Amino acid sequence: MSSNLKIKRICAWCGKEFIAQKTTTACCSKQCANSLYKKKKRDEVIKANNQFVEKKIDEKPIERIKDKPFLTITETAIYLGVTRPTVYGYIKRGELKVTRLGFKYLLKKEDIDELFNNPTEFHTPTKEKAPITDFYTTTEVKEKYHVNESWIFAVAKKNNIPRTFNRGKTYWSKKHMDAYFAKKAPNPDITEWYSTQEMQKKFSMTLSAIYTFVSKNAIPKKKEGIMVYYSKKHVDIAKGVATPEEPQYYTVAEAMEKFNLTRDQLYHYAKYHNIPKVKKGKYTLISKPELDKLLAAPKIE
Repeated sequence: MSSNLKIKRICAWCGKEFIAQKTTTACCSKQCANSLYKKKKRDEVIKANNQFVEKKIDEKPIERIKDKPFLTITETAIYLGVTRPTVYGYIKRGELKVTRLGFKYLLKKEDIDELFNNPTEFHTPTKEKAPITDFYTTTEVKEKYHVNESWIFAVAKKNNIPRTFNRGKTYWSKKHMDAYFAKKAPNPDITEWYSTQEMQKKFSMTLSAIYTFVSKNAIPKKKEGIMVYYSKKHVDIAKGVATPEEPQYYTVAEAMEKFNLTRDQLYHYAKYHNIPKVKKGKYTLISKPELDKLLAAPKIE
């Protein structure tokens, strides 16, 4: 039931006069209301950001550390105005010396200052591009990777894969084409796969249900020609017909997410604490028990 109220209002967004049927109506249309709402949200974000910056300025972390003879990694990053991974890079390249004290790494402030007393001469690095000399023909790409011709042209355009023409034939950079397919290659540890038809039959799923299911559960897949296959182990676990195995290794991405580390920090820990690593295809795997032990929360027995 519509309101009988008729209230003259001025639109809070466009400034036009309009008739409102509610005392809470501020805009003349849904479009103006959406625009006003977005502006309010933007203003809130800007205000919160300004408050954060002002708080950091008021705290003045430089004032607290400028007279300290030794700095932690975080304090060094603040002092130099860089990120922690950048500081780890200086240490790795031998530009800064670090001393471990318990679970902390400390740097002498005078070593940091010394970097600027003897600066190295700066040269803009120049890198010459090596000419591309190895190529696939379109037919060779089709035969090696089981894809059709129109797909090759579409993917090459999207991913800027270099090509050239000679005597009516198209030639594709072998290096770039191999790199693209290596990046898209399935995990070599996965050896059992379901075809779409097998999933339809075993789980009584429609095609649209399968596509939603594999997308929602991030099921690994591979493509051979026009056929698409999905990891049997991952599907069975997601369907509850198999129990997930306890992994003995983390992928780099899994370790970064679990321990809230950057890639540089993770490799730093693995190197300096001799955490075992293995290479499986394109994946680097890091020992789960060793990393869990190193980064476990401290406790008193």
